[in-house]
Amino acid sequence: MFQTILAKLFKRRHFWRYATFSEVAELYASRTMRLLALRMISLFIALFMYQNGYSLLFIACYFACYFSVKALIAYPAARFAARFGPKHGILLSNILYIPALAAFTFVPEYGVPALIIFGLVQAWSVTMYDLCYLVDFSKVKNSEHAGKELGYMQVLEKSTTALSPLLGGFVAFCFGVEATMWVAAIIFALASWPLMQSSEQVKTGQKLDFSGFPWRTTWRSLRAQSAIGFDVFTSTTVWILFISLTVFVGSGDDLYLKIGALTSVTFVTSFIAAYMFGRLIDRRRGRDLLRFSVFANSLLHLARPFMSTPAGIAMLNVGNETATTGYSMAFTRGMFDTADMTGKRIAYMFLIELALNVGSVLACLVFALCLWIFSANTVLGMQVFFGVAAIYTLGIAFPRFQLYRK
Repeated sequence: MFQTILAKLFKRRHFWRYATFSEVAELYASRTMRLLALRMISLFIALFMYQNGYSLLFIACYFACYFSVKALIAYPAARFAARFGPKHGILLSNILYIPALAAFTFVPEYGVPALIIFGLVQAWSVTMYDLCYLVDFSKVKNSEHAGKELGYMQVLEKSTTALSPLLGGFVAFCFGVEATMWVAAIIFALASWPLMQSSEQVKTGQKLDFSGFPWRTTWRSLRAQSAIGFDVFTSTTVWILFISLTVFVGSGDDLYLKIGALTSVTFVTSFIAAYMFGRLIDRRRGRDLLRFSVFANSLLHLARPFMSTPAGIAMLNVGNETATTGYSMAFTRGMFDTADMTGKRIAYMFLIELALNVGSVLACLVFALCLWIFSANTVLGMQVFFGVAAIYTLGIAFPRFQLYRK
């Protein structure tokens, strides 16, 4: 039903597209359901580990290993997408997340072995999904109005992203974090159904081929993508741990609910920003939006160490969500254009996924180094890390997309 409503909503505006109305609506519906499940639990993984006795240094090293595994999995995931198509890859990724969540519920009893199983299966699921989603959406988009379509997708994403942490925090507060995992698993099981209502848009039976790949015109975007990986780890994992150790120190079972509520306050601003930014991109202002958003995001990283109240955290979350929405939409539009230009869509998306995880690994290692150097003052180490993140993430602003040179 959800995809039917979306198809009717977009039909009048997208009658010229080469993908059918139902195909893009199915992608919207599937992604919204997956994000609902994913965001219910993703913000709380590191926090759950910390509350179960794992040190911050261990958590940093664990995530470094996790993102390293994701980088290694990117190539076989890309080959799977080329052979069987991105929709089948999305189906597999959603199925794989269910045993991953089941394994995570056993962390308090079985410790590191449960974490290893969870990390391995989750890494495969997330890598497969991210790559296949980008391939599928870059294929079914309309080139002339991709900004608007990204805006619609971001509206749905941000709405889901804003509400799901609150839902996840509420379930965790009332029934425990393990219950949140099981609820998310059920939603994951349902998330692929809308996407299976039509055939693959991408040609199947392909081979991953890099012969003639335009490295000279793409390497800067890969470098910028690594900075995005650094930024995502900073804005989620490290930020959640920081406010838990400073603002909400001493909180009990209501900690998940508090963090979920503060994350969800971004709903209105991100909703409006996604719609407006999509129009800016279609009006050839994508490069300006990209650079302004990246610089704003960097300043917000510098401000993180000084946030000491829930109100301050809420304001920073709103600003960060707006800036992240701006740069991610502008970057994604340029990335899709580059994928079309190369003629090697899956190969380019594989490199994008690889660069994202390399950047995340670098963030984890820098975070671990800061914690080790400032072992006597953990909070100071985290504050220093935010300063490093503010500098490194400036690289997102300079992908040198051909689209923004026109």
